[in-house]
Amino acid sequence: MSDLTPKPVSASRTVITELMIPSYANFGGKVHGGILLSLMDKVAYACASRHAGTYCVTVSVDGVDFLRPADVGDLVSLKASVNYVGRTSLIVGIRVTAENVQDNTIKHTNTCYFTMVARDSEGTPMLVPPLILETDEDLRRFVTAAERKKLRSQMHERMTAYKDEFTVDEAVRAAIQDERCSLKLRGATPDASRSGA
Repeated sequence: MSDLTPKPVSASRTVITELMIPSYANFGGKVHGGILLSLMDKVAYACASRHAGTYCVTVSVDGVDFLRPADVGDLVSLKASVNYVGRTSLIVGIRVTAENVQDNTIKHTNTCYFTMVARDSEGTPMLVPPLILETDEDLRRFVTAAERKKLRSQMHERMTAYKDEFTVDEAVRAAIQDERCSLKLRGATPDASRSGA
């Protein structure tokens, strides 16, 4: 059982900095997004585990928008903090920057949010310590994360219902009329077709 004494946000803040080497480059010569995602997952794990005092697993990732590319030779820094805690879950906010040491510039490449769940040695979810908010910024991040979590849940419910009730009808045909696609259904009548995905 982990220690459930409340912990401040500052106790688990984590920074990882890594040099972007040529083998990290994609076909366009920029750092591959998958490399950055892997680094984000590492820093989210380190931050969440520090707070929880136990092993944590990634259950979802929100807001991974690559705003600017990282270049080979950049020092990429990932700054993580626990923004929110539930009973067994934690939301870790990550800010990623890329520093060009030759021209002394730093660019913000992306911000994202990892939801992690604390687990015991048998894989059972564990309670995590409450979070002590020390600054107005900690409070803003906590409230924002709670709202994001609520909206995410509402969106999931809405899209599940939409998928379950989906049929190809005139409204759907009208909805895709100005999109860059065409409708050619095979093996199903247009009004009875359903997606299995």
